Amino acid sequence: MILLSHSYFLKFDIKQLKTAKPYPPLATLYAASVLKENKIPFQFIDAQFLLPEDIIEKITELSPSIFILYDDGFNYLTKMCLTNMRDASFKMLQKAKTLGCTTIVSSSDSTDRADLYLKNGADFIIKGEGENTLIELVNKLINSDNENHFKDINGLIFTENNHRIQTKKRETLKNLDELPLPLWEVLDFTPYKKMWLKSNGYTSINISTTRGCPFHCNWCAKPIYGQQYYTRSPQKVVHEISFLQEKFGIQHIWFTDDIFGLKPNWVEEFYNQIKLKNLKIKYKIQSRADLLLKGNCIQHLGLSGCDETWIGAESGSQKILDAMDKGITIQQIENSVSLLKSNNIKPCLFIQFGYLNETEQDINETIKMILKLNPYDIGISISYPLPGTKFYDKVQDLLVSNKQNWTDSDELLLMFKGNFSAQYYKNLQRFVHHVYILQKIKISFKIFPQNWKIWNWLKSILKIIVYQLLYYVKFVKLKTKN
Repeated sequence: MILLSHSYFLKFDIKQLKTAKPYPPLATLYAASVLKENKIPFQFIDAQFLLPEDIIEKITELSPSIFILYDDGFNYLTKMCLTNMRDASFKMLQKAKTLGCTTIVSSSDSTDRADLYLKNGADFIIKGEGENTLIELVNKLINSDNENHFKDINGLIFTENNHRIQTKKRETLKNLDELPLPLWEVLDFTPYKKMWLKSNGYTSINISTTRGCPFHCNWCAKPIYGQQYYTRSPQKVVHEISFLQEKFGIQHIWFTDDIFGLKPNWVEEFYNQIKLKNLKIKYKIQSRADLLLKGNCIQHLGLSGCDETWIGAESGSQKILDAMDKGITIQQIENSVSLLKSNNIKPCLFIQFGYLNETEQDINETIKMILKLNPYDIGISISYPLPGTKFYDKVQDLLVSNKQNWTDSDELLLMFKGNFSAQYYKNLQRFVHHVYILQKIKISFKIFPQNWKIWNWLKSILKIIVYQLLYYVKFVKLKTKN
């Protein structure tokens, strides 16, 4: 018997637990789908709302012959390789090994640190895109008399006679329409829906339309799908949307792609298919400022239901953008935000502080850009050196400890020696959020009707908030040097 799970435990990531916007493990459901398509029996257990002990209890109860940890490579939270989740993986793998299970792992973290996983209970690491490798491996484990003959399976890392073996690279799928839909039928969507409705008032789910990214931002790790870029057809994507609306009654979609709609004319055809099927859906995407400005991309996004677009703006300093090999300009960021607003799409900005050689002037330029553009929302992170990136190579000699991953997504620790201290950047992240909120309050003052009877009461409450923010700005030690 085969047991399939993953290692993202929402309770171990307090920030995301408070945000209360959980998404199912999409890549894991793709793995489930290809197992079913190949008539391989398995059981699935979703770790999202559980604890490692719950999975361990299930492993003990079922005593599977094969235990598979297949993480969601579409979710940036798993790409960050949080140590809370890694430790949980090790506990589950070690328990499975004590029961005689063969263990298989597919994740960004296990790809980056294969030796560590092999030492902690993994028999096989799937390197790169996983579906075809998984099926070949499982079939061989089930049917082969000699379990040591795995060198002919591309995309594997394992040990043989105490020697580490890495097989040839697995070629990525070029026609993603060949894949079956994620196996949504094995997912209990009830806890997801309950948390979404309670905290946000609507229900959202995740869909992937692409794999990979052809751009060269030098801090971005791509251990699963690499530099290549392949896309599903708009027809297949719209079919999945229709299916999910009928099955779960979803009202909103997060397209998990690193870049949505990169292929020429894809967004226009997507809009045409949405219109043809008469679907009504809101969705959010991630994109690049330069791509959004091509042709009628933003117009077709708005017409097809795009409600929110996250742009990887990163910095308001052109010097920093160029150092990142970002390939965009400040002017393109400004133009795309303006055009999104004019098409009734909420522009949101990803911001990254802490890049190598960032100065106070660079930081101030970023804050000025945020205040000038007044985006709908912002997401602030700290530069994060992941193995395999050019950025990691740049700062490797500056790493201040052996710590190379955050414990959870809110740790925001600068892990190399920069121009400012780690605490500085932790405070800066909070500070910029407060400044951003303060601007929102100022704008609210301008739009409230002056003759409202409740205006004086609202003004008093807002004044208290403003004073608290000013107190924070005055006393936070923002300029603590290393």
